Amino acid sequence: AIDEYKPLDATTNPSLILAAAQMPAYQKLVDDAVAYGKKLGGSEEEQIKNASDKLFVLFGAEILKRIPGRVSTEVDARLSFDKEGMIQRARRLIDLYKEVGVGKDRILIKLSSTWEGIQAGRVLEAEYGIHCNMTLLFSFAQAVACAEAAVTLISPFVGRILDWYVANGDKKTYEPSEDPGVKSVTKIYNYYKKFGYKTIVMGASFRNTGQIKALTGCDYLTISPKLLAELSKEHVKLTPTLSVKEAQACDLEKIHLDEKAFRWHHNEDQMAVEKLSDGIRRFAADAVKLERMLK
Repeated sequence: AIDEYKPLDATTNPSLILAAAQMPAYQKLVDDAVAYGKKLGGSEEEQIKNASDKLFVLFGAEILKRIPGRVSTEVDARLSFDKEGMIQRARRLIDLYKEVGVGKDRILIKLSSTWEGIQAGRVLEAEYGIHCNMTLLFSFAQAVACAEAAVTLISPFVGRILDWYVANGDKKTYEPSEDPGVKSVTKIYNYYKKFGYKTIVMGASFRNTGQIKALTGCDYLTISPKLLAELSKEHVKLTPTLSVKEAQACDLEKIHLDEKAFRWHHNEDQMAVEKLSDGIRRFAADAVKLERMLK
C-alpha cells in the first residue's frame, strides 16, 4: 500500500503490527526479532520485551525504505501512566533504530496523551531531541497540554469520536461539517494556529472520505489505504476548509493547564475519558497478544 500511494510519512501501532506479524510475508522480521531477544538473554519476560521492541523497529525500518519522511513507533500502552517508563522505552526504541542505521530525525515516538504521556513527551523533546507523536487524543484539554509541552505532533482522533456519539446519542448520521470528530480537530487546529504553536496537527482515525475532505487544509492527515483508494477515484477540486488566516480570526481564548486543571477539563468530557481509556486497553491487549505470539 505504501509503494502504491507514496505517502510522506507512515505510522504503526500495536494493532497494525500484530496483524502484520501474522502474515507470512513478514515472517522473517518476526524470526529476526525473536533471535534478537534470545541473543540478549535475561529472563523470558525480558527476552520477549526485547523481541517485541525489536519487531516494532524492524517494521519501522522496512517502512522507512519506502517513504521520504518519518515513521511513528508506539511506546507500550501499558506504560501510559508511567512517565519515567515511557521516557526509558522511547530512548530504547531510538537506540534500536540507531543500531539499524536510522537516525532519530526520521522517527516519531508515539505516546498516549495521558498527563504522564504528555509530560514524557515534554522531556523527550526538550532534553533528548526525540520527536513525539501524541496519540489517543480526544479532548481539547489534551490538545492544549500537548501544545504547552511543545511536542512535535499530535494525532487527534476523528472516527473514534464519531463512533462514541453514534453509540451514545440519538443521532446516527452526521454531515461532515457537523461531525463531532471533525469539529474537534477544527477547534484544535484553529487554537494552535491562532496562538502560534509549532506542534503539527495530524488528523487521524477516519471512518469515511467526508471527514477527510472536511479537514482539507489541516497540517497532516493520516489515512488508511482503504480510504486512500476511495479518494483516488474521486476527481473533485477541494478548497481548504482550515486555514491559518481564518484560525487567527477565530474567537478562542488562550488557556493554561497545570495538572489539576488538565485532569478537571479532560474529566468534564465524558467521550474523551471513555475513548482514551478504551484506546489504552485495546492497544495494551494487542501488545499482550503480540508477546504471546513471540513467546
